[in-house]
Amino acid sequence: MVSPGILLVDKPGGITSHDVVARTRRAFGTRKIGHAGTLDPMATGLLVLGIEGATRLLTYIVGADKTYTATIRLGQTTTTDDAEGEVTAVGDAAAIAAVTDERIAAGVAGLTGAISQVPSAVSAIKVDGRRAYDRVRAGETVELKAREVTVSRFTVLERRESAGSIDLDVVVDCSSGTYIRALARDLGAELGVGGHLTVLRRTRIGPFDVADSVSTDDLVGAATIAPAEAASRVLTRLDVSLDEARDLRHGKRLAGQASRVDSFPAAAVDPDGALVGIVERRGADLKSAMNMPEEAR
Repeated sequence: MVSPGILLVDKPGGITSHDVVARTRRAFGTRKIGHAGTLDPMATGLLVLGIEGATRLLTYIVGADKTYTATIRLGQTTTTDDAEGEVTAVGDAAAIAAVTDERIAAGVAGLTGAISQVPSAVSAIKVDGRRAYDRVRAGETVELKAREVTVSRFTVLERRESAGSIDLDVVVDCSSGTYIRALARDLGAELGVGGHLTVLRRTRIGPFDVADSVSTDDLVGAATIAPAEAASRVLTRLDVSLDEARDLRHGKRLAGQASRVDSFPAAAVDPDGALVGIVERRGADLKSAMNMPEEAR
């Protein structure tokens, strides 16, 4: 029997996130595996997978802030805003030569904080029931609506120049739903030379770090994070008694107990260290928003 848990995987480039899920299903011998946000085939880095009952936790992880390292190439625009697309425009040599560190810093500052961002047309966002990238590949013109995102850190680590382009190694902390490809595109547009992404690596999702992940070659027998520990990293932890755990599992409220929790939702953990479920406030009471399958003793 496969135990529920959260698995951190370091996705290599050249395969899809769904490929990683398929490999993990084979390695663990179960179909019940989900993910908390995909990465493009070109991208590498952290995938957070839920196994068996822990898939129920993914909805509380997917919206967490994320950290990426990336390389932005200034001087070229592509159809996909990354290196997998066709080059559609090349910046003027004089304009590229005029891109100073000060201008880059100003452009980066304008893309930091709460910003309105138009996602890349080649994204997984659905337009009338179909993924935007499917519509683009079918030859359609896709215009996506701008969305509010937060970029809390956008730092240039290194600048490298070659004939006709400037490469910037950057690190970005951002809210869920932020497109790093769009940051590259918009920075290039602001500087008047075009831009796209050539390297992307996700290093963090909420409290989970790629340094603690396993490679796709080491999935068999890989250690997972127990549901109670994973939920307690993401949410406030609430320790409950055996009687309270039983009541929550049976759909009963914990009357007058909401004051025990500082923020919601919260992870309810029983005396044996098992995750009972996720609770939320209902007036002065606590009520289960999601219950985990009860673990065999």
